[in-house]
Amino acid sequence: MSALLPVTAFGWLGLAAAYLLGAIPFGLVLGFTVRGVDVRKTGSGNIGATNVGRALGRPWAFVAFACDFAKGWGPAFLVPRWLPGEPNPGALTALYGFAAVCGHVWPVYLGFRGGKGVATLCGAVVAIDPLLFVGGGVVWLLTLVLTRYVGLSSMMMGLSYPFLAAWQLRGTREVREVVWGTALLSALVFVRHRANIGRMLAGTEPKAGRKRSAQ
Repeated sequence: MSALLPVTAFGWLGLAAAYLLGAIPFGLVLGFTVRGVDVRKTGSGNIGATNVGRALGRPWAFVAFACDFAKGWGPAFLVPRWLPGEPNPGALTALYGFAAVCGHVWPVYLGFRGGKGVATLCGAVVAIDPLLFVGGGVVWLLTLVLTRYVGLSSMMMGLSYPFLAAWQLRGTREVREVVWGTALLSALVFVRHRANIGRMLAGTEPKAGRKRSAQ
């Protein structure tokens, strides 16, 4: 797992940059820019794409998802490859993606209160290996069809990534580091869905296709 950590000062600066980029609250920016609304005060109060769609309309949900996806993909794919002196930039991809997701989940610009990080996670996983994203997408869709719980679908998708990485990258030099990195990303998904888990256990979690009751 030591190969996951940067070995140069540039590497650690890059890690900080990945976090700061991931912390940019694009959903919040879109809310103020497009309609002058604070998405934290509407719907679920989340700054992610789903709540942006509630506040601004479905097309803007796709814009928010794309922006949050990009801030996961960019640091994970580009930053390790730009760093001088790092012996194994490929193995650092998952770590930089993890830093970006941490930025979205705990953004310094918003008092460390952010979103759930699913779109940013997807961008980081595409940077690691696009086939992992495809496999995780299949798991997400199957879980949604079977249960109609979006939160559970996201958790199962995250849980699948370490196993998919172990299979997809078997025999490669960085497989161990990537499995550890995707496991960290998976853990973040579960941490951010604690409330969903509680509601599912209580039988109060809304299902996809059903309107939320008025609050």
